[in-house]
Amino acid sequence: MRAADAGRLVRAALSEPWLANHLNKASDVNVVAVGKAAGPMLNTFASVAGRPLRVMAGIGPVRPDMLHAGAEWFDSAHPVPDARSVKAARRALEIAAATAPDALFIVLLSGGASALMALPAEGITLEDKQDTVRRLLKAGATIGELNTVRKHLSAIKGGRLAAATAAPVVTLAISDVVGDDLSVIGSGPTMPDSTTFADALGVLDARGGRGAYSAAVVALLERGQHGEVPESPKPADPRIARSVARIIGGRMTAVEGAAEAARSLGYHVEVIERPIVGEAREAARAFTADVQRAASALARPACIIGAGETTVHVRGAGAGGRNQEFALAMLANLPGLGLHTAFGSVGTDGIDGPTDAAGALIDTTSAERAAALGLDAQAFLADNDSYHFFSALDDLLRTGPTGTNVGDVQVALIA
Repeated sequence: MRAADAGRLVRAALSEPWLANHLNKASDVNVVAVGKAAGPMLNTFASVAGRPLRVMAGIGPVRPDMLHAGAEWFDSAHPVPDARSVKAARRALEIAAATAPDALFIVLLSGGASALMALPAEGITLEDKQDTVRRLLKAGATIGELNTVRKHLSAIKGGRLAAATAAPVVTLAISDVVGDDLSVIGSGPTMPDSTTFADALGVLDARGGRGAYSAAVVALLERGQHGEVPESPKPADPRIARSVARIIGGRMTAVEGAAEAARSLGYHVEVIERPIVGEAREAARAFTADVQRAASALARPACIIGAGETTVHVRGAGAGGRNQEFALAMLANLPGLGLHTAFGSVGTDGIDGPTDAAGALIDTTSAERAAALGLDAQAFLADNDSYHFFSALDDLLRTGPTGTNVGDVQVALIA
């Protein structure tokens, strides 16, 4: 998490000549920071930019303990938007529209921005969007699927924020998305959108069917498919021709930091390059096989690291998050990794699902300790109740919000 520190990543970006050139040429600079890392990104940018900033606004789930003088802050909601998200989105659009053509509009973007800055498109309500997001999350929609729908129900996502200004736009993004697709991070508010209304309808069809969603949402998407509603800005749209973006950190930033720390502790390290994606319990099985292969060639002690972002199709009534579910699914696989093995899965934002945990730990004592407490791991897994399983074992990882967000990291240690 220290390697993926948002302030550190912004500071490094500001040392790049291309960004300094943009800042030096602008008559004024306005900044909007949005996402789980908005606080440290905004504070660092304002402190290190080397010139006064005319307007500064931050949008995030937690107000930072200290905020740069003159900056506005908007507390907002995640993972389901609420009225605060709408207020924040309107302010971001106001700042964009007020930025002069010879000025510069800076967007500091990080994961979580899709919910934290939300403005329903004409014809649907906030409640329609909330219900759609909840249903897609429960159905196990991927981040790409979720954002395809969000972009087509929004007045700010899918390039519309950049289209609202006549000024050049520079986006610095910390990616929580596997593949680092700029059009997916935060639903790409400053990026052209290659997806369509038809694609969004395809997601609904695949995740429960159109009948499971608000009639107003389906009607809007169908009108868009028939050309009755303007599409999101596409790559050739002149309104966003002056928008440029850079990824300044992502999942491999955290992996490299973890690997460096492990080596400093004497571990022999293997990094699994392939992103860890898919249903959490299925990904746990695949990760076990990867660990077994890597461990067979590594000297001891061994450390195997992976990263990505899984999903959970919620069928039970329990509580948890994808990292906790991943760890619980790993419990059945642990005996195959040998004695003296430990495993952890953690969200780098410090928030795993709607819980106060970042993830969970297991080791070769976990099954025995669970049995002593009368806990049936498979029953908890079937009920999607990983949180209460690990809470009873006192094996939840609690970091609190970290101020960064580069996806999830999984680590196996073999003594």
